Order: sequence, then structure tokens, then C-alpha cells
Amino acid sequence: MQEYGTLIFMVLIFVFFYFFMVRPENKKKKQIEQMRNELAPGDEIVTIGCMVGKICHVDGNLVTFETGEDRVRIQIQKWGISSKVGFEPKEKGKEKDKEKK
Repeated sequence: MQEYGTLIFMVLIFVFFYFFMVRPENKKKKQIEQMRNELAPGDEIVTIGCMVGKICHVDGNLVTFETGEDRVRIQIQKWGISSKVGFEPKEKGKEKDKEKK
């Protein structure tokens, strides 16, 4: 009987780790990937190195953006972009609610 208790305890620990650690991390990765795939010229971005600029051109995995008033153009890969100013991830349930209103 004690063996079943130990087994149930182990299963509960795995379920806890999945819902409170693994699942939120996967959701965050999907949101970042969605943001990077939706990049377009004119979007303001922040890179992993904390540079801020406006996108000029997107070509596959390469993004060219301008920084500051000097209009210096820098080319980076998409994975180097940490965030997009004003980006809100689209959620399936919320899209349907907005369409109904």
C-alpha cells in the first residue's frame, strides 16, 4: 500500500512541475516566436544588447534597423530581438471575444 502512495506522490510532483514551470516557459517561447515572425518595417524594437531602433527591412532571418537621429543602420538576426514596443500577443480565445463585440 505504501508503494502506491509513493507513486501517487511522484506523479503529483511531475504534474506540479509541468503546470507551474514547463508550461509557462513554453507559452513564453511561443509568444516571443510569434512576435519575431510578425516583425515588419516601421516597428520599434529592442535588441538583446539593449539597442533601440526602428525596423527598415526584414529579409528572412535578418532584420535591418535604424538607431537614433544619426540613422545608423544595423543588421541583426531575428533571434537577437528581445521585444517589440507595444507588442501584445494574440490569444485564440480573446480574438473570438473581440470579433463578437
